[in-house]
Amino acid sequence: MTRIATRPYPFRDAERLRQSGVHPVLARLYAARGLLEMHELRSELSGLIAPAGLLHIERAAVFLADAIALKKRLVIVADYDCDGATACAVGLRGLRAMGADVDFIVPNRFEYGYGLTPEIVALAVQEKNPDIIVTVDNGIASIDGVAEANRRGIEVVITDHHLPGATLPAAAVIVNPNQPDCGFPSKNLAGVGVMFYVLLAVRGEMRRRGVFDAASQPKLDCLLDLVALGTVADVVRLDANNRILVAQGLKRMRAGRMHAGVAALFRAAGREARSASPFDLGFALGPRLNAAGRLANMALGIECLTTDDEGRAWAIAQELDGMNRERRDIEAGMQENAMALLADFAPADSATISVFDAGWHQGVIGIVASRLKDKFYRPTITFAPGADGWIKGSGRSIAGFHLRDALDLVSKHAPTLIDKFGGHAMAAGLTIRAEDFDAFAAAFEAVGRSWLTTAQLERVIETDGSLEDAYFTTEFIELIASQVWGQGFAPPVFCDSFRVLNQRVLKERHLKLQLERDGQRFDAIWFGHAEALGASATVAYRLDANVYNGVTKVQLLVEHAESA
Repeated sequence: MTRIATRPYPFRDAERLRQSGVHPVLARLYAARGLLEMHELRSELSGLIAPAGLLHIERAAVFLADAIALKKRLVIVADYDCDGATACAVGLRGLRAMGADVDFIVPNRFEYGYGLTPEIVALAVQEKNPDIIVTVDNGIASIDGVAEANRRGIEVVITDHHLPGATLPAAAVIVNPNQPDCGFPSKNLAGVGVMFYVLLAVRGEMRRRGVFDAASQPKLDCLLDLVALGTVADVVRLDANNRILVAQGLKRMRAGRMHAGVAALFRAAGREARSASPFDLGFALGPRLNAAGRLANMALGIECLTTDDEGRAWAIAQELDGMNRERRDIEAGMQENAMALLADFAPADSATISVFDAGWHQGVIGIVASRLKDKFYRPTITFAPGADGWIKGSGRSIAGFHLRDALDLVSKHAPTLIDKFGGHAMAAGLTIRAEDFDAFAAAFEAVGRSWLTTAQLERVIETDGSLEDAYFTTEFIELIASQVWGQGFAPPVFCDSFRVLNQRVLKERHLKLQLERDGQRFDAIWFGHAEALGASATVAYRLDANVYNGVTKVQLLVEHAESA
């Protein structure tokens, strides 16, 4: 079941924003999203929360500045997704700019799995011989891996943003806004955001030591295109602090001041960097970079982001684009297969979905889980075969169901069921034995039934209510597009009642509509929906500037509609 609801907003706060000069529609959009003060609208770097608020960041700065001074060999252990790749590139570029001897290693997800494991420590020693390992976007759960590094005399600095377990690894330093006792106001930094903050602190420490002054210090703001890409692609909440990081990165992209690999990814995706938006980062650049980690090795993606050779960047971006097309083909087949496996699935009788197929691709299960979650609106975990009788699961969740905590509860109730797990509220991963799949599915369903109410299992399309006639313009669309929307700061969706003048199905998949309200006619399209509407309908929609034959017209993109 899906229903349309209007997001409430505090009228007085919206009016206060409007009187301070904010556009009247933006004022109510902001107020509805909890943004009530003018200072929260700032997008300048000076508005960032100071690094000092992150627990242990000064210790990390001193530790890394000492390592650079002593010419110690640093190796970054990265994660194989877009956040991990951008965090690695930011770490490599930033630390090298400060004189560090630094290299990287990224686990192949099919061979080694996720994080700093004892096997990855052994591989790092064999290939890179580090004095110090720095993790990015992983490490907070790597108790055995850190112990192995310590045993070999290698010190570990963990930079991560994932939620910690009951025990922390015995690392030299841990910087993670989500670790116990960290009072950093933004718990939503992505892994790349944490690494960027560590660099700011290291640079500050080196300034204090007289290595640089304000004029000669490395310019770290040149890394913000990478920070923005990783932050948006990792779907972390765009709170005020993250919005500054993303806004600054987008500003650099739009001005053409981005790294060769980022520019090449825009070109490969057929997108215009001069009008870069969070949508481009999340749905065009991010998936192409992620394709390397899903199908091959993220080292290729990291090379794309660290090379300054435009020709090499373009060659890699084309290769990544090809991998992304291959990933889409694999995904389509897996999705079809999943729908066949779920032919008898009755959403009314289930709070969760767990599904496994022996022919599935480990690198693509997360996307299939996301698609199934969207279709059925249930927390979903899809499994693919791993090695030696293990299967690996990737999960996606719905509002109000904390996926990592749910797995933690399953693990506490049945301690032998899950080998390892980790993640966030909305996405998580785990490994179990193939023969335990049915037992796991039952245990996960039990948690779903105990935690979720019928109301929570109903999809709600939240809208911002009616939009006045005066704002159905390309100028207003440009104003909306110039803001930073994303996870936790939802892009505007409006809702109005229309007469349906005309409707036809395009390519057997999409409903093309002509709608009318107050004598004004609107073109609209409902992608992925082919069932006709009645003579009038309540429509939840986004505004889109549709260019056809050189003419730009306002078009409504239908999110959901109900016949009146």
